[in-house]
Amino acid sequence: MPALPSFNCKLLTGLLYAATAVGVLKISAKIYGFLSLIVNLFLLPPVDYSKFGAKKGAWAVITGASEGIGQEFAKQLASRGLNVVLVSRTQAKLEEIATEIESKYKVQTRVVAADCSKNTPELYASLYKAIEELPVSVLINNVGRSHAGPVLLEETPDDELENILTINNAFLVKMTKLTIPLIDRTVKSKQAAKGLIVNVGSFAGLFPTPYLAVYSGSKAFLQNFSQALSIELKEKNIEVELILAYFVTTALSAIRRSSFFIPTPKKFVAATLRNMGRRGGAQDRFATSSPYPSHALINYVANNTLGVFSEWIAQSTYNNMKITKAKRLRKLQKQKAAKAE
Repeated sequence: MPALPSFNCKLLTGLLYAATAVGVLKISAKIYGFLSLIVNLFLLPPVDYSKFGAKKGAWAVITGASEGIGQEFAKQLASRGLNVVLVSRTQAKLEEIATEIESKYKVQTRVVAADCSKNTPELYASLYKAIEELPVSVLINNVGRSHAGPVLLEETPDDELENILTINNAFLVKMTKLTIPLIDRTVKSKQAAKGLIVNVGSFAGLFPTPYLAVYSGSKAFLQNFSQALSIELKEKNIEVELILAYFVTTALSAIRRSSFFIPTPKKFVAATLRNMGRRGGAQDRFATSSPYPSHALINYVANNTLGVFSEWIAQSTYNNMKITKAKRLRKLQKQKAAKAE
C-alpha cells in the first residue's frame, strides 16, 4: 500500500488534535457548569437584600400574593425587612395576610384588589395610583394562569386561552412597564443600591409541553422578554431574573403532597430568595435561574444530555399528558354521576 502523502498525514493529525481539544473543552465546560451549580446553590452565602433597600424603607410589589408562591414571596421579603404591596383579586384574603405580615415582621403593607385578567386602561391606572408615591425597589411578577387540565389546542375554550395569555404575558409586561420608573427613582434616590424584577416562569416554558401548548408558549415568552429586559435595565442598576420552577405544591399545579422534586411554596421561595441572581441549574442562560436544588439538577441534566428542545422529551410529555387527561375525564364523569344520584 502506498504511503499517504505527508501533507495528508499532517492534516489528519491536525484534525485529530482539534477534535480532541474541542472534546476536552466541552467536557471541561460541563464539569465547570456542574461545579458552579454546587457552589451557587450550596456554598455561597445567602443574598443580602439590603442592596434592594431592605430595612431602609423600600417596598416590594408582589402580584398573585393571596396564596401559594406569591404569599410566600410577600412573607419572606417582609422577613428580610422590605415593606410589601400585595396584589390579587380577593380583598378579604389580602387584608388577612397583610395583618399577619405587619404583626409578625413589623413592616408596612398595602393591599390592591385587582383582577389581572382584565386588560383595561382602568386596571393599570388603579394599580399605578396605588403605588406611585412609594419607593418601590422590587417587583415580583408571580401571578399566573394555566389550563383547567391537559387539553388539545383545538379543544381549549376561548376564554381560557385569552385569560392565560392576558395574565401570563400582557399583564406581566404592562405591570413591569409601569413599575420600572418607580424602581429607577428609588435607585437614583439611593434608598436602594439596586432594583429587582423577578418573573416567575415554569419548566413548561423550558420544555415544549403538549396538551398545555398555550400555557407552555406563554411561559416560553418570558425567557426572551426577561433576558432582553435585563440588558435594557442594566445601566439603571435594575436586575431582571426569570425563575424556572418545576412542580410546586400550589393550586396552579393541583399537587398537594410535597417530595424531593416537588417542594412546598415556602421551601421553593426560600431557595429562590437565597440564591437570587445565581443561575443554579440554568448554567447556559443569563438572567435566568433554576434555584431549587432538585429542579436545578433536572434542568442541568436535561440540558446537558438530550437538550431541552428534544423531541423525545416532548413526545414523552405528550404521552404522559394524554394519560393524565383520560384520568381527569374519568374523575369528572364519576363526580358528575355522583351529583346526579
